[in-house]
Amino acid sequence: MRRPRAADQVQMLKHASQRRNDQSSPIPDKLYFRIGDVARLCKVEAYVLRFWETEFPQLKPHKSGTGQRLYRKRDVELALRIKRLLYSEGYTIAGARQVFAAEVREPGKKSQPELPLKRTTEANPIEARLKKLRMEVKEILGILSAPPVTREGVGKGRSEDEPGRRPGLFDG
Repeated sequence: MRRPRAADQVQMLKHASQRRNDQSSPIPDKLYFRIGDVARLCKVEAYVLRFWETEFPQLKPHKSGTGQRLYRKRDVELALRIKRLLYSEGYTIAGARQVFAAEVREPGKKSQPELPLKRTTEANPIEARLKKLRMEVKEILGILSAPPVTREGVGKGRSEDEPGRRPGLFDG
């Protein structure tokens, strides 16, 4: 058998590199993955994946008749996402669980932060409403942080309107 020349080896390496770069996802196109495959893809140990299954109910691989875990592509993507939240973004397990719970509550909301809107005439009414809401919240905060209204003879902490009642949030 003839040994390939150096130029042929370079060509083969270039083609292999291009094939790897053409793939948009690091996940191979397979129907099922075993836990060892997923561990290699995620670069974590298999016991870490088993632990994540106990902590994240969304990560539920199927089990074969022999009890072997069989992950689908979406399970692998979820495992990679869990890894990114925990290791790269610094979330705790409870925090990552809250991220997933928030997505369930607000399915239209994306996990990635959205880019700020361009300032146009359409955004001005929204900004005006936000400013008004901020002012109202500041007024409420001022009411809540003010000392209770007292009157001589009525007693400390009692409202002028009703002698037996403390002032409330909606008292004007």
